Amino acid sequence: MWQRLEKLHDMDPSMYRNVDGILKKEAGEGTSRKTYSCTRALVWLTRSLDFAVSLLEKLCKETYGNLKKAVEESYEVTLKPWHQWISTAAYQVALRLVPGDAKTFINLLMAQDEDYDDLKEEILSLVSLLKPILNEVHCVLRSFKSDRLKSNSR
Repeated sequence: MWQRLEKLHDMDPSMYRNVDGILKKEAGEGTSRKTYSCTRALVWLTRSLDFAVSLLEKLCKETYGNLKKAVEESYEVTLKPWHQWISTAAYQVALRLVPGDAKTFINLLMAQDEDYDDLKEEILSLVSLLKPILNEVHCVLRSFKSDRLKSNSR
């Protein structure tokens, strides 16, 4: 996803120095809803980050809770509203691969000599940095009427 945005930016860094320029270009050309548009890439990158933020917040609240439940809850509020039946079916298959216990996942996130409290502090710091950026991106997407794109809309 991000490669499309980066490629367009590299074509003309002064014109495409920010997301507005990219969205404006595609809106003007009528290509923003195309399957391989940068607009669509930005929409799904933003939604993916929304999912990650939601999941990380849940893991911080419920230290070693049920990872599968946290993934399901995060999916329900961030990605599911935008998925059509085939994407939802693919998610259901992928969910079967998620272990129930969050401890293994959390241990993978921790540095070798790090404890959970340090990781939690780092996660909360990351989340506090990402949320305002994501809110701003959502506002920009709304201004270009690109925030309602579904997974297979054209």
